[in-house]
Amino acid sequence: MTVLIIEDEELAAATLQNMLVHINPDIQVHAVVGTVEAAVLWLQQHKADILFMDIHLGDGESFQIFQQVEVNSPVIFTTAYDQYTLKAFKNQGIDYLLKPFDEEDVRLALNKLSNIQNTGAVSTPQLVQKVEQVLGKTRNRFMVKLGKLIKTVSADQVAYFMADDKYLFLVTNDQQNYIIEETIGSLEPKLNPESFFRINRKFIIHINAIKEMYRLSRNRVRINLSPKPENIEVVVSEERAEAFKQWLDQ
Repeated sequence: MTVLIIEDEELAAATLQNMLVHINPDIQVHAVVGTVEAAVLWLQQHKADILFMDIHLGDGESFQIFQQVEVNSPVIFTTAYDQYTLKAFKNQGIDYLLKPFDEEDVRLALNKLSNIQNTGAVSTPQLVQKVEQVLGKTRNRFMVKLGKLIKTVSADQVAYFMADDKYLFLVTNDQQNYIIEETIGSLEPKLNPESFFRINRKFIIHINAIKEMYRLSRNRVRINLSPKPENIEVVVSEERAEAFKQWLDQ
């Protein structure tokens, strides 16, 4: 088994590497990288059987890696924070180790990977569903402001979320636009994955907002949304296209 460790703390990376070798001397740690940029460059040129990935890196969150390069290997996420659990399982995650973890935690995670590979017993969608049930953090409504007016918008009234420069807009089915005080990255894991899907860096769309879809080159998909964003072509990015098709077909 070959491993890539993505971890910006040298001691944590060295400790994990020692744990892996002690668990199984045949495990080969190909590399240790500490930034999103370095991980993307490595994955563009190499492959590993499994990735151990810290979430908080020196230049951002490791979820940004998935936006820049295709990751086909299973991932075991490591972090000191538990609010990223659902998002981890949506990004190739097969386990989630909360720091500080010990050798037994790592051994159990590797065993889980082996069981999944041998039996296909647990799929990522099933893991996502289980985590959602445990966390119970799916957003059902959003507080928005319009001048001095404060109101709530229910999730089923949302057509899509659109990131524009430093702002994130909530757009309703009746064409109302509101700025919400979140980032598209922090909002994504809080939404119901059956209804909402992030198609690219700018848009999270509701299934009911899709009016028409057209195939483009490189496996991309152009979407006509209702209501229609002004002067913006809405396209499912190449790296999200396959997951988008699976989402449509669930």
